Amino acid sequence: MTADAFAGLTTAHVADACVRADVPVRCGPAGTRPVAPSPGSGGEDFTGRVVGRVLPTRHVGSVDVFLEAFEQARPGDVLVVDNGGRLDEACVGDLVVLEAKAAGLAGMVIWGLHRDTADIRAIGLPVFSLGSIPSGPLGVSARPPEALASARVGEWTVTREDTVFADDDGVLFVPSDRVDDLAALAQGIRDTERGQAERVRVGESLRDQLAFAAFLKARRDDPSLTFRRHLRRLGGAIEE
Repeated sequence: MTADAFAGLTTAHVADACVRADVPVRCGPAGTRPVAPSPGSGGEDFTGRVVGRVLPTRHVGSVDVFLEAFEQARPGDVLVVDNGGRLDEACVGDLVVLEAKAAGLAGMVIWGLHRDTADIRAIGLPVFSLGSIPSGPLGVSARPPEALASARVGEWTVTREDTVFADDDGVLFVPSDRVDDLAALAQGIRDTERGQAERVRVGESLRDQLAFAAFLKARRDDPSLTFRRHLRRLGGAIEE
């Protein structure tokens, strides 16, 4: 999927598509958010959304792993940095972000913290992290063999075979070979929800649209009936 195709979707749409397609929903930890520009900072062209192939790295205290990853990057890749979710040091600063942009990357996702926030905002490359802290790396440890082959983000391990979606709601990883069919499902879910929202705005309640009274009656007759099964009969997308 291209960034243009994602422009009309959200991570929520893609996550719902994963549920419908029985694909594991692999979200980054809650609190992973874009480093957005400050109001009036001149960052009007900045976008806190990104989609691209995962370029995995495992940080061990030195910047060379990022530079090596950039040597292998393709335009549009998204650098995914595994710093173990550490909250006592930043593993990415403005120079790495600037180099990533020069290398043609579409953005960065950090399982950890960043620093140099004002400079990163000025660079304009979408960067997602758990937050910021002034301190840089506090030490250097041994580099694992898989440092450029995979990265952990929370409970998930991702590789070059994955695609990352990120926006204001957070970060989501999907297998790259499922992107097209998930995109089609996500677009259908989006269109259904938009239609439902518009009907609410003009006076038709969501309960009426979803025949909620009929569901309550049917559930009295069949206590095993779930609202999700009822929705599937109607084509409602609100729960998936």
